[in-house]
Amino acid sequence: MTDKYEDGKQAVDYKDMAPKDVRALIRSGVITGQTSGMCDGYAQANLVVLPKDLAFDFLLFAFKNPKSCPLLEVTNAGDRLLTEIADHADIATDIPQYRIYEKGVLTGEYTDVSSFWRDDLVSFLIGCSFSFEGELLSADVPVRQIEENCNVPMYKTNIPCKSAGVFHGNMVVSMRPIPYELVPKAVLVTGAMPKVHGAPVHIGNPEAIGIRDINHPDFGDMVTIKEGEVPVFWPCGVTPQSVIMDSKPDFCITHSPGHMFVTDVKNVNLKY
Repeated sequence: MTDKYEDGKQAVDYKDMAPKDVRALIRSGVITGQTSGMCDGYAQANLVVLPKDLAFDFLLFAFKNPKSCPLLEVTNAGDRLLTEIADHADIATDIPQYRIYEKGVLTGEYTDVSSFWRDDLVSFLIGCSFSFEGELLSADVPVRQIEENCNVPMYKTNIPCKSAGVFHGNMVVSMRPIPYELVPKAVLVTGAMPKVHGAPVHIGNPEAIGIRDINHPDFGDMVTIKEGEVPVFWPCGVTPQSVIMDSKPDFCITHSPGHMFVTDVKNVNLKY
């Protein structure tokens, strides 16, 4: 189902707004939908929040799986205000939609997780492929979910992540249909941005990476694949959510897929 905004606006209507202004609208509940296409030129981030006693294991997991989990910022335990990728943004209020997992089970989705906050929680902000979509558009490579005003399709795969401590599982990928002749350009453009997942991990033939039905993504929405286009798959920052479901920590907060944290970092500063 397409993810719309309560005020009826599309994501692209926010493309020229400053990140701090979009975050203010998110904090006030005006924006509750997915963030693809917002704040053109600025990076977006995935979120994982874990108790301090699991933080080192997850830090090691991210270090061993940099394509799926490129870290942009890690907070001290208990801190809600970010200092590196945004100016004093509140990580408990400034994402349109959050998820709570308990023992690997999704127990709720919220637009504010202040009431769940604890002094032992450590936040991990992870690079997001939404960040390179502006670069693709600038290179005249279409981005279908922006055209169709919906969430990007995401799929669980059979590509194993490297385990670390209690964390184990397979990679999640996001898919964008790319015209055959533009695939090399898409690879070059995104490959120059490794801090937001970088180049694709697979092109074509979804079954080869364990995707049984491309028309039914595990997260997000299906988009149109036109004649002459090939599905291209990038590592996705929803990978930790799949890993959380497999690893079953007692408590975890994440973003809802496609509902990202909009940073103050310009995409150009995330290139090689």
